[in-house]
Amino acid sequence: MEKFDVTVIGAGPGGYVAAIRCAQLGMKTALIERYPSLGGTCLNVGCIPSKALLDSSEHFYNAVHHFEEHGIDIKAPKVNIKQMIERKRGVVKMTVDGINFLMKKNKITVYTGHGTFATKNTIDITKDDGKKETIETGKTIIATGSKPSSLPGIEIDKKRVITSTEALELTEVPGHMVIIGGGVIGLELGSVYARLGSKITVVEFMDRIIPGMDGALSKELQRVLKKNLGFEFLFKHKVTGVKTTGKEVTVSAMNSKDEKVEIKGDYCLVAVGRRPYTDNLGLDKIGVKMDNRGRIETDDHLRTSVEGIYAIGDVIKGAMLAHKAEEEGVFVAEQMAGQKPHIDYNLIPGVIYTWPEVAAVGYTEEQLKEQGKKYKVGSFPFKASGRARASMDTDGFVKVLADEATDEILGVHMIGPRTADMIAEAVVAMEYKASAEDISRMSHAHPTFTESMKEACLDATGKRALHI
Repeated sequence: MEKFDVTVIGAGPGGYVAAIRCAQLGMKTALIERYPSLGGTCLNVGCIPSKALLDSSEHFYNAVHHFEEHGIDIKAPKVNIKQMIERKRGVVKMTVDGINFLMKKNKITVYTGHGTFATKNTIDITKDDGKKETIETGKTIIATGSKPSSLPGIEIDKKRVITSTEALELTEVPGHMVIIGGGVIGLELGSVYARLGSKITVVEFMDRIIPGMDGALSKELQRVLKKNLGFEFLFKHKVTGVKTTGKEVTVSAMNSKDEKVEIKGDYCLVAVGRRPYTDNLGLDKIGVKMDNRGRIETDDHLRTSVEGIYAIGDVIKGAMLAHKAEEEGVFVAEQMAGQKPHIDYNLIPGVIYTWPEVAAVGYTEEQLKEQGKKYKVGSFPFKASGRARASMDTDGFVKVLADEATDEILGVHMIGPRTADMIAEAVVAMEYKASAEDISRMSHAHPTFTESMKEACLDATGKRALHI
C-alpha cells in the first residue's frame, strides 16, 4: 500500500491547485479523480467551455450587428454550431493537457477512480472496471465539487430538458430556449444562444435576475439583455413542472397572482444552482459532519470534524466559485506546512461573463443599508468613456461605495466592457484598505476602460468626476 503525506480527492480548480501547493511545500501528494479528465466541472463542463462559446458567439453577433458600422463589409455570416462546439472542445483539451503537465512537473501521483474513505487514513479507489486499490494518507483534502441542482417535478432527460453540461454540447441552435433560473449560469448560456438567433425566456422565482448582486447591476443587466438580445423575463414565477412532447417542451409555472402560465419551447435549460457532490465518499463511516444543505461542516481553518481531514470549494459553505476554491486549496496546503495564510471572503470577486460583463467585490448597497453603515456612492457611466465609445461598448457603469467618514472603499460594482478584468484593481485596492481618494489620485492610462474606476472614485469623493 503506497503512503502519502496528503491526498486530495477531486481534481477541479480547488483540488489540483491544493495538490500543486502541497507538492511545492515538500509533501508527497496524491490526487484522486473519478473522471479520466482532470480539471473538474470548471475546466471540462463549466468555466472554460462556456467562455469559449461566449467568445465564439460574441464574434458572430458582432459580425451580424456591428461590422458594417466599423466599415467591414462581408456576406451575411452563418452559424456553424458544430465547428463552434469543436473549437470549444479544443480549448478544453488544451487546458486539461496543461493540468496533466503540472501534475507531472510537481511529481503528484494521479489516481483515476472514485475515492471512498475506508478509515480516516486509508482511501479505497474504485476504477471503472470495478478493480480497487487502497492508499494510505496522513492528511486528506476533500475537493469533490458540485453537480447541477433541479426542482421537484422536473425530469432532466438530457435531450430536451437539459443542464449546463448538455447546453455546452448542442448540435443545433434552439428556436426557443426556456431557462429556469435567472442566475449566472442561465444568463451566460442564454447569451450564447441568443446571439446565435435563439429566443430566450427566463423564468425566475425571485423579483429580479442575479439576486445576490447589487440591485443596480441587476437592473442594468436586465435592461441590456432585453434591449440587445431580446431576452424575455418572467419574474415571481414558481415552476411546477416540465413536460416534453416530441421536440416541444412545455414549462408550467404559477405567477404572483396564482395564475397558471405555460411557456413552450424546444429546449428547457434548468439552471437553478448547484448542490455539493459528496456521494459515496464514506464520510458517514469516518464521522465527517454535514450541515442540513448537504455541505461538509468546517471551522475557520477549513478543518472538518475529523482530525487531519479538510474540505474546500463547492462542498463547503460560501460562493461556488473556482477562484474561491483555489484560494482555499492554497490556504489549507500552507496551513499544513505550518504557515499562517489568510482569506478575506468579502474580497473574493464575483463575475458574470455576459456582454457587457458584470463584476463585483465587497459589500452591496443593500448590505450596507442593512448594516446601518453610512456610505457614499460614486458612479461613472461607460457612455462617457472615450475608450468605450471607440469600441462601441457604452452600456453599463462603475459604482463605488465608500465609508462616509473614512473614505475607505467598501464595495465596487461594475457592468460594462472587460469588467471581469477591471475588478482586480478594486480587489487590490480593498485588500490594502485604500480610500476612494487614493484611487482617484492614481494615474490611469488614457484611453482605457479602467479610467472609469478612477472617475467613479472621483465621484465618490466630493462629486469631482472630470468627464461627466
